[in-house]
Amino acid sequence: MTLDLKIASIDPKAMGKVAVLMGGNSAEREVSATMSGPGVLAALQARGVDVLAFDPAQRSLHELQALGVQRAFIALHGRGGEDGTVQGALELLRIPYTGSGVMASAIAMDKITTKRLWQSVGLPTPRWVSLAKHQQQREQLMAVPDELGLPVFVKPPHEGSSMGATKVNGYSDMQEAVALAARFDSEVLCEEFIDGQEFTCAVLGQGEAAVALPVVEICAEQGNYDYQNKYFTNSTVYKVGQADPQWQAQVQQLVLQAYRVLGCRGWGRADLMLSRKDGRVYLLEMNTSPGMTSHSLVPKAAAAVGVSYEELCLWLLSQARLDSQS
Repeated sequence: MTLDLKIASIDPKAMGKVAVLMGGNSAEREVSATMSGPGVLAALQARGVDVLAFDPAQRSLHELQALGVQRAFIALHGRGGEDGTVQGALELLRIPYTGSGVMASAIAMDKITTKRLWQSVGLPTPRWVSLAKHQQQREQLMAVPDELGLPVFVKPPHEGSSMGATKVNGYSDMQEAVALAARFDSEVLCEEFIDGQEFTCAVLGQGEAAVALPVVEICAEQGNYDYQNKYFTNSTVYKVGQADPQWQAQVQQLVLQAYRVLGCRGWGRADLMLSRKDGRVYLLEMNTSPGMTSHSLVPKAAAAVGVSYEELCLWLLSQARLDSQS
């Protein structure tokens, strides 16, 4: 199977002056500044795009206008890059940008709101409990495993890349896990742990024209796909498009539904679990500014359908727009 994105019809010069936004102030700054951002920058340069690197943590976004920037490729991850804030600033500056708009970015970055929306239309997601700051006393924490069972997954709802996340196996570990998550977020998400196989599935496009890329199975060492294994080791095995075709097609349709419900555009990547207990697929979260590192999953899935890293970057740039242009 190949995917024709009509790359040949994209004129790099027509993209105008482009800024690749990288770095930022989030907990995922290192990945953006040293891997995703430089990767996208080099790819666009190789395709003949007039492109520059721009770190919003070190320069005001207003400088983009003075530099004559006409499009922005958002290679930021986490808060300030993936949560609608930089998208809103670019809307005010009237600079088209890659990926989802303000509202979809903000919703997808909030795992609790995302789960509520998915549940409202009957999409499967693990059972969960949210703990506001005033609900994080010991007695309230001990009630969570009673409701969700053990193990339970505890994480900050506005972070990515497994930042601040803990798999809790016993009641005695709850307090420490919640305290860790609370360092990143005032609210804490406690989620039913789905024992099974982890998958991810990327989407390109918008609305009914959106297409799902091949499903990727993630086989991490000891089943621990944490921050270190995501970006800094080579021990994780990725099986791209190797699942049963009929099952894969069902997962792709589920992910397309999840993507459209949130109002995403441009691109995104859903993380999923296949439960050993009941054989169901559960949606975990939607990433609206996925990683673009050598270990990243969207480039791997795109390569499986004949789209190179450089082609993917150029196509994503060509899809840059403002909310008013959607």
